Amino acid sequence: MAVAHPSAELYGSDLQLVESVRALVARQWAVRVYLPEDGPLVRLLRDAGAHVEIHAFPVLRRSALSARGLARYARDALRAHLDISAHLAATRPDVVVVNTLTIPPWLTAARQRSVPTVCHVHEAEETAGRPVRTALALPTALASVVVVNSQASLTALVDVVPALRARARVVYNGVAGPAPDGDAPRPGMEGAEGLEGAEGKDVPLGATTRPSRLVVVGRLSPRKGTDVALEAVALLVTRGYDVQLDVCGSAFSGYEWFEAELHARASRPDLAGRVTFHGYVNPTWPHLTRARVVLVPSRQEPFGNTAVEAMLARRPVVASDVQGLREIVDDGVDGVLVPAGDAVALADAVARLLDDPAHAGRL
Repeated sequence: MAVAHPSAELYGSDLQLVESVRALVARQWAVRVYLPEDGPLVRLLRDAGAHVEIHAFPVLRRSALSARGLARYARDALRAHLDISAHLAATRPDVVVVNTLTIPPWLTAARQRSVPTVCHVHEAEETAGRPVRTALALPTALASVVVVNSQASLTALVDVVPALRARARVVYNGVAGPAPDGDAPRPGMEGAEGLEGAEGKDVPLGATTRPSRLVVVGRLSPRKGTDVALEAVALLVTRGYDVQLDVCGSAFSGYEWFEAELHARASRPDLAGRVTFHGYVNPTWPHLTRARVVLVPSRQEPFGNTAVEAMLARRPVVASDVQGLREIVDDGVDGVLVPAGDAVALADAVARLLDDPAHAGRL
């Protein structure tokens, strides 16, 4: 089996690929994974039992989702199609798995070689113009089977290519919990930050006099709403709450400007000393379990692994009421949903949880 994936990092779709590879290897498939670059994902894939090859091919980034950007990508994709087609002819895989919408040359090449293909969709693009969304989704029609990670992803896909509904199926991400060595606290208990100096005794959620630590995990991009989290923290500070924000994540290439804006905002007087940028973090469990509240302020989110991880870490989560997140979080039962992009609503929800530790513990 040949598996093509657009990244060698360790974010949501990357880690989901590792879970898929483990399952395929367990079912006696010989799995060969193709990546466009080297990176930390390579070791995890090899540990999972895959053979990994670095095979240069273009990746369609969100920054290129424009008519001009797609035209440039089409030129590069044609060259890649010819190379991939020749490689498939030489290696003759039984099945090709294409992980995400962003590497269509693998779909076109597999179709040319009559190789059965599975496309695993991790995107739910709804903001680009309809022609761009159609161009992004259309190559998926070449797949034999389409797997989507949420109803939101399915809706976005069939909205522009309705024929895909017949061959698409929803399979939610399986998110592994913390290692069974005590990384996550028991329900209703403070995380590692609040337990320091407590001689190993359980401390009720909210019982620490330390600053209340909030955590946001994810790519630094406007879609992930990191800027909304910073504004919410600033509002909480002006209301008298002693809060700090841990930001875990790095920026996509091309989004360095957004990262610079975040650092500039964090240095202003109302946030000075309140925000810590940790860069890419793996594993995230130590940060999650130190949190009083985990924030998932995405403006778009096809699934939202971080929301699931917050639940597995037994932390209350406040997430945007958008796309896949509303399929994960049952508002008021296992988390809180707020309007996307609304820093005031995000701050209000966090304040309620800080003011009511018993409710936070139940969530």
